[in-house]
Amino acid sequence: MYQKTRYLTAGDKAIELEFGNEISKELNLLVRKVYYCIRKKNIEGIEEMVPTYRSLIVYYNPQKIKYTYLVQQFKELEKSVTEISLPTAHVTEIPVLYGGEYGPDLEFVAQYNKLSVEEVIKIHTEKEYFIYMLGFSPGFPYLGGMSDKIATPRLEKPRIKVSEGSVGIAGGQTGIYPINSPGGWQIIGRIPVKLFEIKEKFPFLLKSGDYLKFYPINQKEFKEIKKKVEEGNYNCKIGLHGRI
Repeated sequence: MYQKTRYLTAGDKAIELEFGNEISKELNLLVRKVYYCIRKKNIEGIEEMVPTYRSLIVYYNPQKIKYTYLVQQFKELEKSVTEISLPTAHVTEIPVLYGGEYGPDLEFVAQYNKLSVEEVIKIHTEKEYFIYMLGFSPGFPYLGGMSDKIATPRLEKPRIKVSEGSVGIAGGQTGIYPINSPGGWQIIGRIPVKLFEIKEKFPFLLKSGDYLKFYPINQKEFKEIKKKVEEGNYNCKIGLHGRI
């Protein structure tokens, strides 16, 4: 964590507030506190904010507010950041169909780590993963906390298309592809629920600062949940972090 926040220009309509150069919960907590501090202030001219692992990008309208004034406002807000209380963290339970056509790389992940397929699934589903940020594609969760026991390198040659809902592993990280897109992660399963739905008022299922927990399902359950999702009759179970 830097002793002083770095204020960097990001084009002519954005400021990046950089708080450090590492991935840690402590640093991410500061990012989110500053984010809520700025949002609470409701500064006219700010159009959007994007929190990341270690920084916060603020997009603004330069015709309504000047860069120097914004930086001054941010510096003042940072003085009271310790007084900010963040919302209670929740954990969303996500069903996964592991292996087969939906998880073509599951066996490789098992072989690479000298484990059985069942052991990989058990390890992957036993933790509550911290959601550091959403990015790469709409709603893609960058998760912390995956066990090193199932860490696996990315594919040498990325796939042209990875299907929506695919659950992957890349190095020591795990994540979910919310839309069809190219990708080089090792795909171990697929979820029947949507992480991103553009038609909804709140299009993202997940949010940074919360947690996610996977649980395994079979083919029949996958189809049943998928049908309910398409009909608009399915909601993931959401509880308080640490109580599931």
